[in-house]
Amino acid sequence: MLNKNVDLNKKTILITGAAGFIGANLSKVLLELYDKIRIIGIDSMNDYYDVALKEYRLDKIRQEQKTAASEFIFLKGNLADKAFIDRIFKEYTPDIVVNLAAQAGVRYSITNPDVYMESNVIGFYNILEACRHSYDNGNKGVEHLVYASSSSVYGSNRKIPYSTEDKVDNPVSLYAATKKSNELFAHAYSKLYDIPSTGLRFFTVYGPAGRPDMAYFGFTDKLVNNDTIKIFNYGNCKRDFTYIDDIVKGIVEVMQRSPQANEDGVRYKVYNIGNNKPENLLDFVEILQEELKAADVLPEDYDFDQHKELVGMQPGDVEVTYADVSELERDFGFKPSTSLRDGLRKFARWYREYQA
Repeated sequence: MLNKNVDLNKKTILITGAAGFIGANLSKVLLELYDKIRIIGIDSMNDYYDVALKEYRLDKIRQEQKTAASEFIFLKGNLADKAFIDRIFKEYTPDIVVNLAAQAGVRYSITNPDVYMESNVIGFYNILEACRHSYDNGNKGVEHLVYASSSSVYGSNRKIPYSTEDKVDNPVSLYAATKKSNELFAHAYSKLYDIPSTGLRFFTVYGPAGRPDMAYFGFTDKLVNNDTIKIFNYGNCKRDFTYIDDIVKGIVEVMQRSPQANEDGVRYKVYNIGNNKPENLLDFVEILQEELKAADVLPEDYDFDQHKELVGMQPGDVEVTYADVSELERDFGFKPSTSLRDGLRKFARWYREYQA
């Protein structure tokens, strides 16, 4: 599908989840790439994981801003607070909205469903409503809404690689269901109010300063503390690990081209962003421990075999994720390319410095 260009120069860009893993990296890269943009970053700074890591990411953005000609404004607040969101849209009139704020995690959604409904459903609805009303009274309105979906929407889909053309009506976790609902809501608002929207299904994003609840980060913490790591499905899971720099590059490409109307007259599109190369979980942890040794995070004589336990599948998990990125490559001339070893090497070196 052909897209039309959206010039990011001199634009106001609202990024939700700006202290999160993807949001912080996106904010930093935009400051590096563009001279005259204004980024409005919002985040609730909740304590789902260590807030100090979120503060660390914000500090990195502010350091980048010191030498940048663009502006970054951070506002603390919750997407579920409609008055807060409406106030931001009224005061800053964003041209482009990138909604990355969400309650993440498959397993956490099983035990704490309320926060998923609040952030992922009500919060996203508030963003959509604000985008809708940005066109009121003759205003030009939001030029492009880009939002985070997830590979989790594919559930236990047995057809691989996963294509955005696949039917995804059988989620296996509440988290996945909320992400699919985001796509449905966005389609409805695009159809009713002509809001150009693009959803991005991210596949297992990893890298420096990532989420501590992700396997590579949690495994590292446990190995450093001589604890045992649990490898689910007895090591027979495969994941399409996607390095953070590739994810951010993909988002920046997508931001600049809003979808044209499809055959139904709706300016709406969904893409996969994944490495297009699923890795076996046992191979993944083997590479991780090798890179942790190389970075002096673990001693060279560390006996990894004594610190791993093979266990069964966890509720909400799937055996394999595998992204078909042919549409992304066709429309943007881009596909993720960072190898797992290169990505884990960068993470291991960052981890050593961060924990020093």
